[in-house]
Amino acid sequence: MAFSAVPITAAVSVPSSLASDRRTLVRLSEFRGLKIKPRSASVAQLFRSAIQDPRRVDRVVCEAQNTAVDVPAIKDENWQSLVLDCELPVLVEFWAPWCGPCRMIHPIIDELSKQYTGKLKIYKVNTDESPDIATRYGIRSIPTVMIFKSGEKKDSVVGAVPKSTLTTCIEKILPHTKMVSVTKFAIFILSSR
Repeated sequence: MAFSAVPITAAVSVPSSLASDRRTLVRLSEFRGLKIKPRSASVAQLFRSAIQDPRRVDRVVCEAQNTAVDVPAIKDENWQSLVLDCELPVLVEFWAPWCGPCRMIHPIIDELSKQYTGKLKIYKVNTDESPDIATRYGIRSIPTVMIFKSGEKKDSVVGAVPKSTLTTCIEKILPHTKMVSVTKFAIFILSSR
């Protein structure tokens, strides 16, 4: 499904101190995946500055540039040592910079990386830069998340899925330690006296 960017025009009433009760058309910027943050603090200041100098109204910020910062990238050269020979389980996200759903899942992968530090290694593979790895594991859609343990593929998830789905897959792979409830332990001690 393709979306076409359509410019939006809005009618704005200008305060009488700036103009004599007239309505001015202000053309808003097209949306193309960037967020527009106004520099002005209030709406009145925003429209006042739009009338004076339309170029000063907006500040465009691309938030997608910093989405893949926390999780290291992996390439053909280090795949064997970082994924297949790793003692810990490894989660690998196959992605590409042009993929919208991949950018949606990046923050989730970053959160999982922080959440499972020391228990799970997490890496990203850019399928444009490392097509051999993607071909070897039959990646046909991105994003695809694969979990490896002892060098073998154990699970995979295709598409931009919620964090809970990935957490469930991770929890199936990780070794579980049995937690003893403190209350049961205290009851046992009290009953043995």
